[in-house]
Amino acid sequence: MAYAVLERLFGLEDRVAIVTGGTGVLGGAMARGLARAGARVGILGRRKSRAEEVAREISENGARAMALPADILNREQLEGAREAMLERWGKIDILVNAAGGNVPEATLSGERTFFDLPQSAFGEVLDLNLVGTLLPCQVFGEVLAKRAGEDGGGSIVNISSMAAQRTLTNVVGYSAAKAAVNNLTRWLAVELARRYGAGLRVNAIAPGFFVGEQNRALLLNEDGSLTDRGRTIIDHTPAGRFGKPDELIATLIWLCGPGASFVNGVVVPVDGGFNAFSGV
Repeated sequence: MAYAVLERLFGLEDRVAIVTGGTGVLGGAMARGLARAGARVGILGRRKSRAEEVAREISENGARAMALPADILNREQLEGAREAMLERWGKIDILVNAAGGNVPEATLSGERTFFDLPQSAFGEVLDLNLVGTLLPCQVFGEVLAKRAGEDGGGSIVNISSMAAQRTLTNVVGYSAAKAAVNNLTRWLAVELARRYGAGLRVNAIAPGFFVGEQNRALLLNEDGSLTDRGRTIIDHTPAGRFGKPDELIATLIWLCGPGASFVNGVVVPVDGGFNAFSGV
């Protein structure tokens, strides 16, 4: 009986999901988590070999996955991925926008001040994070909108950041871009529900500090010890450590499943208490 209730609230059997940035550390963990919950998962990323590797790992564990090599900033490639998903599985129920990141030129450090920030670098970070969320929402979200109200409705989950909510030094472009993702999430939640019905929901997850490919050198020295920035972050995280990628999965499954059918337009922090702590 208890298992049946949990399955009804959190199970994703017969659901079809696509994860942009599914080739990355966090995106890959989320894709595997959705698959373990019963979903069929499309792994979208620029690196074809890595997308195929993640899809193969999922398939070898008894779930169903497919690689979708595509650039999130290329509408034509996204449309091709959408058609491949529909041809194989006939529908799309879940979109997770996990692609994004920062670029070194848009990060202030050393002698580089805000007044030295190149407009091109700022624009590149905005494109990667904001436009890279907008375009998949348009291309894949259109399929979800057409099916709103059918088969349990649909869910879009964007990946935000603590940088959108708290002022973090140096990452000016990334912070602005993720703050825009938060705003886009709330705007879409209202627009899509009003236009297509409450069966289509848009929410976001704001991870705290997780060690990934892009930020490893900022947080950890080569010997695995904390950098000065890493130590500052840990000192301001009540949990006293960085997050583990799998710790995002439960929140993601909840937001994608029927248990969150009345949750719309929220940004959920998964941050070990970082956002709650004043530092005092």
